[in-house]
Amino acid sequence: MVIYGVALLAGCMLVGLWAGDVLGMMLGVTSNVGGVGIAMLLLIFLGGYLMDKNKMPASTESGIKFWNGMYIPIVVAMAASQDVAAALDGGLIAILAGFVAVTASFLVIPLFGRSQRPTPLEEQPPQTKSSPSSPAPIR
Repeated sequence: MVIYGVALLAGCMLVGLWAGDVLGMMLGVTSNVGGVGIAMLLLIFLGGYLMDKNKMPASTESGIKFWNGMYIPIVVAMAASQDVAAALDGGLIAILAGFVAVTASFLVIPLFGRSQRPTPLEEQPPQTKSSPSSPAPIR
């Protein structure tokens, strides 16, 4: 059933968040350290194990695929908004560093485009005329 896939995903998420909190406490940080990544790795390994043992029906797998498609973009968007908020709290130097990185990326893109030039028409080998597919009739 699809609900089993959602339950597996939710269980991995809860265990991953708990492990991230414990890892944060062990490192002396007051935040979750890698909880989402731990949850995703746990889901990959647990899902692979269940598929190898033929214990995961196709409907359960479809439940996991559905929420993976929804979950990853949401987590990326949340992390990006937190990064922007932290940059704004960090002051002018954080905003300047972000601006410099984006500007440098835009300036490098044309260099990659120029690295492989197409061969001009004059330098290409001449194409031979193709012979007809059927021989000409003999008279």
